[in-house]
Amino acid sequence: MILTSMIAVAALQAAAAPQLAGQWEGVLSVGGQSLRIVLRVDPTGAAVVDSPDQGANGIPADGPTLEGGVVRFSVPAVRASFEGALSADGGTITGALTQGPAAMPVVLTRTADVVSVAGPSRPQTPVAPFPYRSEDVTFPNAVAGITLAGTLTLPTGDGPFPAAILITGSGAQDRDETIFNHKPFLVWADALTRRGVAVLRYDDRGVGGSGGGAAADTTADFATDAAAAMAWLRTRPEIDARGIGLIGHSEGGLIAPMVAEGGGEPAWIVMLAGTSVNGGDILVEQQRRLATAAGLPAAQVETGNASQRALMDAVARNKDDAAAAERETVALLTAGGMAEAQAKQVVRPIVSAWYRWFVAHDPAPALAAVHVPLLALYGGKDLQVPADQNAPVLARVQPAAEIVILPDLNHLMQTAETGAPSEYGTIEETIAPEALKTVVDWVAARSGLPPQ
Repeated sequence: MILTSMIAVAALQAAAAPQLAGQWEGVLSVGGQSLRIVLRVDPTGAAVVDSPDQGANGIPADGPTLEGGVVRFSVPAVRASFEGALSADGGTITGALTQGPAAMPVVLTRTADVVSVAGPSRPQTPVAPFPYRSEDVTFPNAVAGITLAGTLTLPTGDGPFPAAILITGSGAQDRDETIFNHKPFLVWADALTRRGVAVLRYDDRGVGGSGGGAAADTTADFATDAAAAMAWLRTRPEIDARGIGLIGHSEGGLIAPMVAEGGGEPAWIVMLAGTSVNGGDILVEQQRRLATAAGLPAAQVETGNASQRALMDAVARNKDDAAAAERETVALLTAGGMAEAQAKQVVRPIVSAWYRWFVAHDPAPALAAVHVPLLALYGGKDLQVPADQNAPVLARVQPAAEIVILPDLNHLMQTAETGAPSEYGTIEETIAPEALKTVVDWVAARSGLPPQ
């Protein structure tokens, strides 16, 4: 989103806050079940969504905005959006919640005028003072012609220190990979630096202090950012240039082997919920598992999954042609009864440059080419990058990889009940201690540091 749009949205939110502040409740009909939905908006315009029947509370919402009597908000964590009309008396909003191709009618009724959207605590977030040095830094990516900004944490002493570069997952992420007030990369950096490993973490393109951020950017472009981070870190006198490794989460786990394949020569690689099958297969299986976790009937899950498979195949066939991808995916949806205008809106994100690249890309060749120590950590309850889909493929294409599956963890490496994204914000734990220990001990051992 460009800056002018962000300013416009912020202005709408500020204007809407006095009218929309409060608690709004409604009931969705999902697969024959009734699910309560609660929108909480504080006087500043900040908002969260609760799904009490699913045990999910405090899921951050973008918006709400009010323009011309129409209320809009989105819930990025569950890829949902709402649009509805505010009644003349300001007591109800009549509209629909859209999630994927499904639009669910709902009437939201104001039940309170003043609420708080304060979320659960985040006890693992490190708090100063720290027993190590922290420095805000910038470094160039000459290939892209941009400058990236980040934070370098250094253990006490003169060094040279082994080092880790943290690579974020998909979406525009800051250097802490902040999500639902969790700061997982800050937690990883703190744990590693206390153990004697320097850590560089940086803002994604167009986020925080980093430049760039074009609509045409793909994962391959982001891999050049990680390579640039490694090249810059090797110029620092406090760093052991031969002891720099890569830790990538989700899409970052896809990027790390690409950096190695491109000649980056890391000392080691850690993949946190990294993929080893093509993106189309990931998204098809992800859709199946998320729909099942949401309680949809089996027949509806299979119908939706078949539609997802057809869409992904169409995107992959047209990976280099956005217009052709749009024509084919719109045709698939309209053949299923969707209006053409709505179909064009639905397919807009899935025909983007990033999406087409991701759907068609096979990570196996880069993984097979890795010749440095590799640790792959998966959560057994991860519904976004399922362990049982990806770990066997990784073991086949890279037999030397060390694969650890922690059965109770989700995609963020939190201890979870179901693994559904709706839980991410409600879990106070940022990273499960067993995940932290597994990775930190492994990195320390590969870096020649003494055990603890």
